[in-house]
Amino acid sequence: MRVLVTGGAGYIGSMVCIELLNEGHELFIVDNFSNSDASAITKIMSITGKMVQYANVDITDRNALEVVFRTYSFDSVIHLAGKKSVTESIENPLQYYYDNLIGTVMLVQLMQQYGVHSIIFSSSATVYHPESICPIQEIAELKSSSPYGRTKLAIENFFRELCDAHPTFSAVLLRYFNPIGAHSSGEIGEKPLEVPNNLLPYLMDAVSGKRPPLEVFGNDYDTIDGSGIRDFIHVEDLAKGHIKALYYSMEHMGCESFNLGSGTGYSVLQLIETFATANKIEVPYNIGNRRPGDIAISFADITKAQQILGWQPLKNLTEMCQDAWRWQLKLLQEQRVEAQIVYPTKKTV
Repeated sequence: MRVLVTGGAGYIGSMVCIELLNEGHELFIVDNFSNSDASAITKIMSITGKMVQYANVDITDRNALEVVFRTYSFDSVIHLAGKKSVTESIENPLQYYYDNLIGTVMLVQLMQQYGVHSIIFSSSATVYHPESICPIQEIAELKSSSPYGRTKLAIENFFRELCDAHPTFSAVLLRYFNPIGAHSSGEIGEKPLEVPNNLLPYLMDAVSGKRPPLEVFGNDYDTIDGSGIRDFIHVEDLAKGHIKALYYSMEHMGCESFNLGSGTGYSVLQLIETFATANKIEVPYNIGNRRPGDIAISFADITKAQQILGWQPLKNLTEMCQDAWRWQLKLLQEQRVEAQIVYPTKKTV
């Protein structure tokens, strides 16, 4: 199949592209590189040994995006482009609704115009009601507590209504829980351009001395050790779920949602301990107060994805931590080399 991947140079997008190429599919990446790096595409090609075409395009730029659709033909779209910080969405909801919601509408308009009837959408576990009973099933109440999550939920509703109106259209909504880790080669992983929003990248920055000790937000929850419990999934397992969803979408019309998580809850302190043990390194951290809006426990029921998609996460928490740190060491080495490069200056007379 020939697949358009929006946001394909990002953390999750790059992993999805690697899996697509390893499965023998062709792909084209569009990315505006606002929170990613074009070097990721070079690494995708290096890992897979295959060429990748891409364009620096923002999906809200309809004219630029149409050039891609007019030039290439696609069987399906895997849509990962969009803003993803809960905190930033609270500070700037207008930008989040414009980029995430309006960008998706423009993308789908072009899909319809150019005869593409299948899309895999990267949704989020944040669409669920904060008080959902765990493990969370896809039929749980949907009620997000952040503008970011509400944009995801609005897009989900859009796809459901679109599929009702157009019976030949297929939309698969993948609700991510907490992707961590890196590619097992150690060559590519999460590389936030700003202050990390996610737990593990910040933890690794604290270990490497780039940032202050990690702050654990609360140790007085009603959990095994008082810290919050979350569902962490290896990003490679998550990427493989997109391939299963792609095959499903080509055979089934309509709109369907699936959880992608490990199906297991790990506490924040368990993650810290596992990371320290797996990599034989100390993790500096402090215990802070709870953050407003945080919940005690959240983890997925993945039965539906297992039974319908035939998907199964394979990597455990230790492997997630080892792969993440291997990538971080590689990244630190690259940064040291770049810092040592002395560029010649032009002499003036």
